Amino acid sequence: MALRVRQTESLAAARLDPRSPVERLTIGFWLKVLGDRAWRVLNRNLWDWDSAYGKVIDRLEPDIVHANDFRMLGVAARSVRRARAKGRKVKLVWDAHEFLPGIRPWGSDPRWHPAMCAYEREYAGDADAVVTVSEALADRLVERHGLRGRPTVVLNAPITGGEPSTSDPVPDMREMCGVGPDTPIAVYSGAAAPQRGLDIMIEALPRLPGLHVALVVSSAGSEYVRGLVARAAELGAADRVHTLPYVPFDQVVPFLATADVGVIPIHHWPNHEIALITKFFEYSHARLPIVVSDVEAMGDMAKATGQGEVFRAEDLDDYVRAVEAVLADPRRYRAVYDDRPELLHEWTWEAQAEILDGVYSKLLPSAARPAPGAPPADPDDQLIGAQD
Repeated sequence: MALRVRQTESLAAARLDPRSPVERLTIGFWLKVLGDRAWRVLNRNLWDWDSAYGKVIDRLEPDIVHANDFRMLGVAARSVRRARAKGRKVKLVWDAHEFLPGIRPWGSDPRWHPAMCAYEREYAGDADAVVTVSEALADRLVERHGLRGRPTVVLNAPITGGEPSTSDPVPDMREMCGVGPDTPIAVYSGAAAPQRGLDIMIEALPRLPGLHVALVVSSAGSEYVRGLVARAAELGAADRVHTLPYVPFDQVVPFLATADVGVIPIHHWPNHEIALITKFFEYSHARLPIVVSDVEAMGDMAKATGQGEVFRAEDLDDYVRAVEAVLADPRRYRAVYDDRPELLHEWTWEAQAEILDGVYSKLLPSAARPAPGAPPADPDDQLIGAQD
Protein backbone atom coordinates (compact mmCIF):
# COMPACT_ATOMS: atom_id res chain seq x y z
CA MET A 1 0.00 0.00 0.00
CA ALA A 2 2.81 2.42 0.92
CA LEU A 3 4.49 1.73 -2.44
CA ARG A 4 1.29 2.48 -4.34
CA VAL A 5 0.86 5.75 -2.44
CA ARG A 6 4.43 6.82 -3.22
CA GLN A 7 3.97 5.91 -6.90
CA THR A 8 0.76 7.94 -7.03
CA GLU A 9 2.46 10.91 -5.40
CA SER A 10 5.35 10.69 -7.88
CA LEU A 11 2.97 10.64 -10.83
CA ALA A 12 1.04 13.59 -9.38
CA ALA A 13 4.29 15.55 -9.01
CA ALA A 14 5.22 14.76 -12.61
CA ARG A 15 1.77 15.90 -13.69
CA LEU A 16 2.44 19.38 -12.23
CA ASP A 17 6.00 19.78 -13.51
CA PRO A 18 6.15 21.13 -17.10
CA ARG A 19 9.76 19.88 -17.34
CA SER A 20 8.71 16.31 -16.60
CA PRO A 21 9.24 13.93 -19.55
CA VAL A 22 6.08 12.11 -18.43
CA GLU A 23 4.02 15.27 -18.65
CA ARG A 24 5.48 16.36 -21.99
CA LEU A 25 4.87 12.91 -23.39
CA THR A 26 1.28 12.89 -22.14
CA ILE A 27 0.50 16.29 -23.67
CA GLY A 28 2.16 15.33 -26.94
CA PHE A 29 0.26 12.05 -27.07
CA TRP A 30 -3.17 13.63 -26.72
CA LEU A 31 -2.36 16.36 -29.24
CA LYS A 32 -1.21 13.70 -31.70
CA VAL A 33 -4.24 11.49 -31.18
CA LEU A 34 -7.00 14.11 -30.88
CA GLY A 35 -5.51 17.16 -32.58
CA ASP A 36 -7.44 20.32 -31.75
CA ARG A 37 -9.97 18.24 -29.79
CA ALA A 38 -7.26 17.41 -27.23
CA TRP A 39 -8.48 20.15 -24.87
CA ARG A 40 -11.31 17.79 -23.91
CA VAL A 41 -8.73 15.68 -22.08
CA LEU A 42 -6.11 18.29 -21.20
CA ASN A 43 -8.49 20.76 -19.58
CA ARG A 44 -11.93 19.41 -18.77
CA ASN A 45 -12.75 22.60 -16.85
CA LEU A 46 -13.63 24.20 -20.17
CA TRP A 47 -16.82 22.17 -20.10
CA ASP A 48 -17.82 24.05 -16.93
CA TRP A 49 -18.03 27.29 -18.90
CA ASP A 50 -20.36 25.65 -21.38
CA SER A 51 -22.49 24.25 -18.56
CA ALA A 52 -22.69 27.69 -16.95
CA TYR A 53 -23.57 29.69 -20.06
CA GLY A 54 -24.79 27.34 -22.79
CA LYS A 55 -28.38 26.82 -21.65
CA VAL A 56 -28.79 30.52 -20.90
CA ILE A 57 -27.69 31.47 -24.41
CA ASP A 58 -29.99 28.85 -25.91
CA ARG A 59 -32.94 30.18 -23.94
CA LEU A 60 -32.35 33.77 -25.05
CA GLU A 61 -32.29 32.80 -28.75
CA PRO A 62 -29.98 35.64 -29.85
CA ASP A 63 -29.31 36.62 -33.45
CA ILE A 64 -25.66 37.48 -32.75
CA VAL A 65 -23.42 35.97 -30.08
CA HIS A 66 -20.35 38.04 -29.20
CA ALA A 67 -17.64 35.79 -27.71
CA ASN A 68 -15.30 37.62 -25.37
CA ASP A 69 -11.76 36.26 -25.91
CA PHE A 70 -10.59 32.66 -26.30
CA ARG A 71 -12.25 31.02 -23.29
CA MET A 72 -15.73 32.05 -24.44
CA LEU A 73 -15.10 31.22 -28.10
CA GLY A 74 -16.04 27.55 -27.79
CA VAL A 75 -19.05 28.31 -25.59
CA ALA A 76 -20.40 30.74 -28.17
CA ALA A 77 -19.54 28.55 -31.17
CA ARG A 78 -21.35 25.54 -29.76
CA SER A 79 -24.42 27.63 -28.93
CA VAL A 80 -24.47 28.93 -32.51
CA ARG A 81 -24.14 25.39 -33.87
CA ARG A 82 -27.09 24.23 -31.74
CA ALA A 83 -29.22 27.16 -32.90
CA ARG A 84 -28.44 26.53 -36.56
CA ALA A 85 -29.25 22.84 -36.14
CA LYS A 86 -32.74 24.00 -35.13
CA GLY A 87 -33.04 26.15 -38.24
CA ARG A 88 -32.26 29.52 -36.67
CA LYS A 89 -29.94 32.01 -38.39
CA VAL A 90 -27.35 33.08 -35.83
CA LYS A 91 -24.06 34.91 -36.30
CA LEU A 92 -20.89 34.61 -34.21
CA VAL A 93 -18.51 37.49 -33.45
CA TRP A 94 -15.20 36.53 -31.88
CA ASP A 95 -13.56 39.31 -29.88
CA ALA A 96 -9.88 38.26 -29.73
CA HIS A 97 -7.97 40.11 -27.02
CA GLU A 98 -4.79 38.03 -26.97
CA PHE A 99 -2.35 36.25 -29.25
CA LEU A 100 -2.79 33.02 -27.37
CA PRO A 101 0.44 31.26 -28.48
CA GLY A 102 2.37 34.18 -27.00
CA ILE A 103 0.50 34.52 -23.72
CA ARG A 104 2.05 33.73 -20.36
CA PRO A 105 0.08 30.78 -18.90
CA TRP A 106 -2.45 31.71 -16.22
CA GLY A 107 -1.17 29.37 -13.52
CA SER A 108 1.22 26.47 -13.05
CA ASP A 109 -0.71 23.69 -14.83
CA PRO A 110 1.46 22.73 -17.84
CA ARG A 111 -1.61 21.45 -19.70
CA TRP A 112 -3.46 24.77 -19.59
CA HIS A 113 -1.67 26.51 -22.44
CA PRO A 114 -1.69 23.68 -25.02
CA ALA A 115 -5.33 22.99 -24.12
CA MET A 116 -6.36 26.60 -24.68
CA CYS A 117 -4.45 26.82 -27.95
CA ALA A 118 -6.17 23.67 -29.22
CA TYR A 119 -9.54 24.98 -28.06
CA GLU A 120 -9.07 28.25 -29.92
CA ARG A 121 -7.90 26.48 -33.10
CA GLU A 122 -10.95 24.22 -33.10
CA TYR A 123 -13.48 27.04 -32.99
CA ALA A 124 -11.76 30.04 -34.65
CA GLY A 125 -13.13 29.06 -38.03
CA ASP A 126 -16.71 29.27 -36.75
CA ALA A 127 -16.58 33.05 -36.41
CA ASP A 128 -18.59 35.05 -38.94
CA ALA A 129 -16.62 38.14 -37.95
CA VAL A 130 -13.55 38.74 -35.80
CA VAL A 131 -12.68 41.92 -33.94
CA THR A 132 -9.37 42.51 -32.20
CA VAL A 133 -7.34 45.20 -30.49
CA SER A 134 -4.46 46.05 -32.85
CA GLU A 135 -3.38 45.74 -36.46
CA ALA A 136 -0.42 43.60 -35.42
CA LEU A 137 -2.70 41.11 -33.67
CA ALA A 138 -5.04 41.09 -36.69
CA ASP A 139 -2.10 40.04 -38.88
CA ARG A 140 -1.18 37.19 -36.54
CA LEU A 141 -4.76 35.91 -36.27
CA VAL A 142 -5.09 35.75 -40.06
CA GLU A 143 -1.79 33.90 -40.33
CA ARG A 144 -2.55 31.46 -37.52
CA HIS A 145 -6.17 30.62 -38.27
CA GLY A 146 -6.59 31.31 -41.99
CA LEU A 147 -9.59 33.51 -41.26
CA ARG A 148 -12.12 34.21 -43.98
CA GLY A 149 -11.68 37.95 -43.56
CA ARG A 150 -9.28 40.31 -41.86
CA PRO A 151 -10.29 41.11 -38.27
CA THR A 152 -11.69 44.56 -37.59
CA VAL A 153 -9.61 46.56 -35.11
CA VAL A 154 -11.58 47.98 -32.18
CA LEU A 155 -9.25 49.72 -29.74
CA ASN A 156 -9.43 49.35 -25.96
CA ALA A 157 -10.19 53.03 -25.61
CA PRO A 158 -11.79 54.69 -22.56
CA ILE A 159 -15.28 56.14 -22.35
CA THR A 160 -15.07 59.92 -22.35
CA GLY A 161 -18.71 60.97 -22.14
CA GLY A 162 -21.91 60.04 -20.39
CA GLU A 163 -23.09 60.30 -16.82
CA PRO A 164 -20.56 59.55 -14.06
CA SER A 165 -20.92 56.19 -12.37
CA THR A 166 -20.64 57.76 -8.94
CA SER A 167 -21.22 61.15 -7.35
CA ASP A 168 -18.02 60.79 -5.32
CA PRO A 169 -15.29 63.31 -6.14
CA VAL A 170 -12.23 62.12 -8.04
CA PRO A 171 -9.50 61.19 -5.54
CA ASP A 172 -6.43 63.41 -5.54
CA MET A 173 -3.37 61.31 -6.39
CA ARG A 174 -0.96 63.90 -5.02
CA GLU A 175 -2.82 64.12 -1.74
CA MET A 176 -2.80 60.31 -1.48
CA CYS A 177 0.96 60.32 -2.10
CA GLY A 178 1.49 63.17 0.33
CA VAL A 179 3.29 65.40 -2.18
CA GLY A 180 2.80 68.90 -3.52
CA PRO A 181 2.28 70.12 -7.09
CA ASP A 182 6.01 70.49 -7.82
CA THR A 183 7.00 66.90 -6.96
CA PRO A 184 7.31 64.71 -10.09
CA ILE A 185 5.27 61.49 -10.11
CA ALA A 186 5.71 58.53 -12.48
CA VAL A 187 2.52 56.46 -12.46
CA TYR A 188 1.79 52.89 -13.45
CA SER A 189 -1.86 51.82 -13.55
CA GLY A 190 -3.05 48.25 -14.00
CA ALA A 191 -2.19 44.65 -13.23
CA ALA A 192 1.05 44.05 -11.34
CA ALA A 193 3.17 41.05 -12.32
CA PRO A 194 6.86 40.35 -13.04
CA GLN A 195 6.38 40.42 -16.82
CA ARG A 196 4.90 43.92 -16.48
CA GLY A 197 8.40 45.10 -15.55
CA LEU A 198 7.52 47.34 -12.59
CA ASP A 199 10.79 46.52 -10.86
CA ILE A 200 12.65 48.87 -13.19
CA MET A 201 10.64 51.80 -11.81
CA ILE A 202 11.92 50.94 -8.33
CA GLU A 203 15.52 50.21 -9.31
CA ALA A 204 15.76 53.60 -11.03
CA LEU A 205 14.79 55.64 -7.96
CA PRO A 206 18.34 56.19 -6.62
CA ARG A 207 19.25 57.67 -10.01
CA LEU A 208 16.13 59.84 -10.27
CA PRO A 209 16.24 61.89 -7.06
CA GLY A 210 12.98 63.54 -6.12
CA LEU A 211 10.84 61.33 -8.37
CA HIS A 212 7.96 59.50 -6.72
CA VAL A 213 6.37 56.32 -8.08
CA ALA A 214 2.63 55.70 -7.83
CA LEU A 215 1.50 52.12 -8.46
CA VAL A 216 -2.25 52.08 -9.04
CA VAL A 217 -2.90 48.37 -8.65
CA SER A 218 -5.60 46.03 -7.43
CA SER A 219 -3.13 43.77 -5.67
CA ALA A 220 -1.13 45.92 -3.24
CA GLY A 221 -0.95 42.95 -0.86
CA SER A 222 0.41 40.53 -3.45
CA GLU A 223 3.83 38.99 -3.00
CA TYR A 224 5.13 40.79 -6.09
CA VAL A 225 4.00 44.27 -5.02
CA ARG A 226 5.18 43.74 -1.45
CA GLY A 227 8.53 42.75 -2.92
CA LEU A 228 8.69 46.02 -4.87
CA VAL A 229 7.98 48.02 -1.73
CA ALA A 230 10.61 46.06 0.20
CA ARG A 231 13.16 46.67 -2.54
CA ALA A 232 12.43 50.40 -2.42
CA ALA A 233 13.16 50.31 1.31
CA GLU A 234 16.50 48.58 0.64
CA LEU A 235 17.37 51.35 -1.79
CA GLY A 236 16.47 54.04 0.75
CA ALA A 237 13.46 55.17 -1.30
CA ALA A 238 10.53 53.69 0.64
CA ASP A 239 9.00 57.14 1.14
CA ARG A 240 8.88 57.65 -2.64
CA VAL A 241 6.83 54.57 -3.55
CA HIS A 242 3.05 54.62 -3.12
CA THR A 243 0.57 51.81 -3.76
CA LEU A 244 -2.84 53.25 -4.58
CA PRO A 245 -6.19 51.50 -5.13
CA TYR A 246 -8.21 51.43 -8.31
CA VAL A 247 -10.81 54.15 -8.88
CA PRO A 248 -14.13 53.84 -10.79
CA PHE A 249 -13.57 53.46 -14.53
CA ASP A 250 -14.83 56.94 -15.38
CA GLN A 251 -12.48 58.52 -12.82
CA VAL A 252 -9.32 56.87 -14.15
CA VAL A 253 -8.34 59.62 -16.60
CA PRO A 254 -8.78 62.61 -14.26
CA PHE A 255 -7.13 60.64 -11.45
CA LEU A 256 -4.05 59.94 -13.59
CA ALA A 257 -3.88 63.48 -14.97
CA THR A 258 -2.13 64.90 -11.90
CA ALA A 259 0.94 62.70 -12.52
CA ASP A 260 3.87 63.78 -14.67
CA VAL A 261 4.60 60.66 -16.70
CA GLY A 262 2.74 57.42 -17.44
CA VAL A 263 4.94 54.34 -17.54
CA ILE A 264 4.42 51.05 -19.42
CA PRO A 265 7.59 49.01 -18.75
CA ILE A 266 6.43 45.60 -19.98
CA HIS A 267 8.88 42.91 -21.06
CA HIS A 268 9.29 41.33 -24.48
CA TRP A 269 6.68 38.58 -24.67
CA PRO A 270 5.08 37.64 -27.99
CA ASN A 271 1.70 38.80 -26.73
CA HIS A 272 3.11 42.10 -25.46
CA GLU A 273 4.52 42.95 -28.88
CA ILE A 274 1.08 43.28 -30.45
CA ALA A 275 -0.77 44.90 -27.54
CA LEU A 276 -2.26 48.38 -27.49
CA ILE A 277 -3.39 48.19 -23.90
CA THR A 278 -6.03 50.33 -22.23
CA LYS A 279 -3.58 52.22 -20.05
CA PHE A 280 -1.84 53.58 -23.18
CA PHE A 281 -5.05 55.38 -24.12
CA GLU A 282 -5.91 56.32 -20.54
CA TYR A 283 -2.50 57.97 -20.16
CA SER A 284 -3.09 59.74 -23.47
CA HIS A 285 -6.45 61.16 -22.39
CA ALA A 286 -4.80 62.24 -19.14
CA ARG A 287 -2.37 64.10 -21.44
CA LEU A 288 0.63 62.42 -19.85
CA PRO A 289 3.95 61.97 -21.58
CA ILE A 290 4.42 58.20 -21.91
CA VAL A 291 7.56 56.17 -21.21
CA VAL A 292 7.09 52.75 -22.79
CA SER A 293 9.39 49.81 -23.42
CA ASP A 294 10.27 48.96 -27.01
CA VAL A 295 7.51 46.43 -27.56
CA GLU A 296 6.36 46.58 -31.14
CA ALA A 297 2.89 48.13 -31.27
CA MET A 298 3.08 50.63 -28.40
CA GLY A 299 6.70 51.52 -29.00
CA ASP A 300 5.99 52.25 -32.65
CA MET A 301 2.91 54.28 -31.72
CA ALA A 302 4.80 56.46 -29.23
CA LYS A 303 7.58 57.07 -31.76
CA ALA A 304 5.10 57.95 -34.50
CA THR A 305 3.09 60.41 -32.41
CA GLY A 306 5.94 61.87 -30.38
CA GLN A 307 3.90 61.64 -27.18
CA GLY A 308 6.63 59.93 -25.21
CA GLU A 309 9.96 58.14 -25.04
CA VAL A 310 10.72 54.51 -25.86
CA PHE A 311 13.37 52.59 -23.93
CA ARG A 312 14.90 49.15 -24.33
CA ALA A 313 12.88 46.74 -22.18
CA GLU A 314 14.64 45.75 -18.94
CA ASP A 315 17.49 48.20 -19.64
CA LEU A 316 17.83 50.35 -16.52
CA ASP A 317 20.18 52.89 -18.09
CA ASP A 318 17.86 53.46 -21.02
CA TYR A 319 14.81 53.71 -18.76
CA VAL A 320 16.52 56.41 -16.70
CA ARG A 321 17.40 58.25 -19.92
CA ALA A 322 13.78 58.15 -21.10
CA VAL A 323 12.35 59.42 -17.81
CA GLU A 324 14.91 62.19 -17.57
CA ALA A 325 14.10 63.31 -21.13
CA VAL A 326 10.39 63.54 -20.35
CA LEU A 327 10.86 65.35 -17.05
CA ALA A 328 13.26 67.82 -18.66
CA ASP A 329 10.74 68.98 -21.28
CA PRO A 330 7.22 67.69 -20.54
CA ARG A 331 5.53 70.36 -22.68
CA ARG A 332 7.15 68.92 -25.79
CA TYR A 333 5.32 65.62 -25.29
CA ARG A 334 2.05 67.06 -24.00
CA ALA A 335 1.85 69.35 -27.04
CA VAL A 336 1.04 66.32 -29.20
CA TYR A 337 -2.41 66.11 -27.62
CA ASP A 338 -3.13 69.75 -28.49
CA ASP A 339 -1.61 69.61 -31.96
CA ARG A 340 -3.39 66.39 -32.98
CA PRO A 341 -6.87 66.40 -31.42
CA GLU A 342 -7.99 63.75 -33.90
CA LEU A 343 -5.87 61.23 -31.99
CA LEU A 344 -7.78 61.66 -28.77
CA HIS A 345 -11.08 61.59 -30.64
CA GLU A 346 -10.16 58.32 -32.33
CA TRP A 347 -8.93 56.90 -29.02
CA THR A 348 -12.36 57.03 -27.34
CA TRP A 349 -14.84 54.24 -26.83
CA GLU A 350 -17.49 56.41 -28.47
CA ALA A 351 -15.50 56.38 -31.73
CA GLN A 352 -14.61 52.70 -31.44
CA ALA A 353 -18.24 51.76 -30.72
CA GLU A 354 -19.15 53.09 -34.17
CA ILE A 355 -16.70 50.61 -35.68
CA LEU A 356 -18.15 47.74 -33.67
CA ASP A 357 -21.67 48.81 -34.65
CA GLY A 358 -20.59 48.55 -38.28
CA VAL A 359 -19.53 44.94 -37.72
CA TYR A 360 -22.91 44.06 -36.24
CA SER A 361 -24.76 45.90 -39.01
CA LYS A 362 -23.04 43.89 -41.72
CA LEU A 363 -23.95 40.64 -40.01
CA LEU A 364 -27.52 41.64 -39.26
CA PRO A 365 -28.65 44.38 -41.66
CA SER A 366 -32.21 44.30 -40.34
CA ALA A 367 -30.97 45.56 -36.98
CA ALA A 368 -28.70 48.28 -38.35
CA ARG A 369 -29.19 51.78 -37.02
CA PRO A 370 -31.77 53.41 -39.31
CA ALA A 371 -30.93 56.48 -41.32
CA PRO A 372 -32.86 59.64 -40.46
CA GLY A 373 -36.47 59.19 -41.54
CA ALA A 374 -36.12 55.45 -42.09
CA PRO A 375 -38.46 52.99 -40.33
CA PRO A 376 -37.13 51.40 -37.11
CA ALA A 377 -35.51 47.96 -37.16
CA ASP A 378 -37.25 44.80 -36.04
CA PRO A 379 -37.46 44.99 -32.21
CA ASP A 380 -37.11 41.20 -32.00
CA ASP A 381 -33.48 41.28 -33.14
CA GLN A 382 -31.22 40.41 -30.25
CA LEU A 383 -27.54 40.43 -29.40
CA ILE A 384 -25.89 38.61 -26.54
CA GLY A 385 -22.27 38.70 -25.42
CA ALA A 386 -20.73 35.46 -24.13
CA GLN A 387 -18.13 36.55 -21.62
CA ASP A 388 -16.49 35.42 -18.43
